Amino acid sequence: MGSEKTTRNANPGKATILALGKAFPHQLVMQEFLVDGYFKNTNCDDPELKLKLTRLCKTTTVKTRYVVMSEEILKKYPELAVEGLPTVKQRLDICNSAVTEMAIEASQSCIKKWGRPVSDITHLVYVSSSEVRLPGGDLYLAKGLGLLPETNRTMLYFAGCSGGVAGLRVAKDIAENNPGSRVLLATSETTIIGFRPPSTQRPYDLVGVALFGDGAGAMIIGSTPVPNLEWPLFELHTAIQHFVPDTEKIIEGRLTEEGISFKLERELPQIIEDNIEGFCVKLMGFANYTEKDYNKMFWAVHPGGPAILNRLEKKLELFPEKLNASRRALADYGNASSNTIIYVLEYMLEEAKREELGENEWGLILAFGPGITLEGILTRNLTV
Repeated sequence: MGSEKTTRNANPGKATILALGKAFPHQLVMQEFLVDGYFKNTNCDDPELKLKLTRLCKTTTVKTRYVVMSEEILKKYPELAVEGLPTVKQRLDICNSAVTEMAIEASQSCIKKWGRPVSDITHLVYVSSSEVRLPGGDLYLAKGLGLLPETNRTMLYFAGCSGGVAGLRVAKDIAENNPGSRVLLATSETTIIGFRPPSTQRPYDLVGVALFGDGAGAMIIGSTPVPNLEWPLFELHTAIQHFVPDTEKIIEGRLTEEGISFKLERELPQIIEDNIEGFCVKLMGFANYTEKDYNKMFWAVHPGGPAILNRLEKKLELFPEKLNASRRALADYGNASSNTIIYVLEYMLEEAKREELGENEWGLILAFGPGITLEGILTRNLTV
């Protein structure tokens, strides 16, 4: 996506996204076949749980996803499909390798589109909620890409679905405070860390089975693009973060002997609906927009699930097409946690080419994660 020719000039000193890249594991899962495959792989025949998952698969609006999990992995590690066995070591062995491989592939794709040598990367921001190790995945990614040893590295672990935008906020700060720097932001996630057999004691697990996918994403961020060498896609104008007090139990994850156990409470979409308007109005104010201008902007929203998108659309009275890129990313890749915002931005650029964004120069990049944490960046599309 680094080949789009810029038609608007970036403001001097402001961070810009210079290229995007993505990568996926080889296993493609069609949503219509997921239920039978999941229950077969976990040796479960509970008809009530199977019916519940079938309903959830329809309501998520996901059509396809990529996953690291495969029959080969389950054949090698059959204990992953057995309730109550200590399998965190096996999971981390698989995850640590998988997220590095995907992050390298996504980063290489991004760097190729950027068009400059890998030695020009000065900083690395690495985001993942799918691995635990020391040294971290940032080092293995730097080594795999051949980054210079003096590359400054930053890790963001376990930021969940807001991790991609949080990483973009950090990369923006680095780029703007280090003139001439070029920051590689890489995200990589796999659900194997939390894969478990279905259980009547954990019905909420089925939401994750129906919704989440694996993959990786990458961006190059820098300020003051080099003319005729770099073509910025988006300008990152202002970034803010907000956590909603007393909501830390709404999205919860714990590392156990069986891997990571995630829990999502039903109140999540309502909490986001109750807090999103004030957050967006504050961010829009930096460009002198008000709540009357929602439909004059583009919206790149992390698709945590259809309920979140539907409530945001209703609360802000957005035109249905405003969330097209988010809904497409959800349908094609599922909720791939921190990666998904990168897929949304790629679709946003496609829509801009087809003039579906029209004259919308300004927009918001949004994501929601544990905390409950709201991440937002006021953004200019430089390609339309």
